[in-house]
Amino acid sequence: MKNIFEKPVTDELIARIESLKPDSQPIWGKMSVDQMLAHCAMAYEMAYTDKHPKPNAVMRFLLKTFVKSGVVNEKPYPKNARTAPVFIIADRRDFEKEKKKLIDYIKKTQELGTSYFEGKESPSFGTMTAKEWNNLFYKHLDHHLTQFGV
Repeated sequence: MKNIFEKPVTDELIARIESLKPDSQPIWGKMSVDQMLAHCAMAYEMAYTDKHPKPNAVMRFLLKTFVKSGVVNEKPYPKNARTAPVFIIADRRDFEKEKKKLIDYIKKTQELGTSYFEGKESPSFGTMTAKEWNNLFYKHLDHHLTQFGV
């Protein structure tokens, strides 16, 4: 798995995002490109803000027990995998605004580096290692950028 905390990897991801256009079409799935960008930014919003509610204790236990390993391991997500309801973007978004927000989060993550994420709490999965955060961020972005052919 590529390391999102390394600048060349960050630069590669940003170049892929920059190659998207407002009318880019997915190879699979139902999201529009603006919805995909907003969806990808949500993973960062959950790491950096309290904008989204934390799951309750029971849901958090279930997520840590049954979902976390599939999210933070190095196995790619399958095409058309189900999205957790909280991550579904139902409305259309401003493409340029969402693109900038996602790129800014990617840059911030790279600049803060592994030490910031080592032992950082995830609202859904509890304490995670920097490697788990890397896998979550990189795998998710790579999956959706591949979905849009970039």
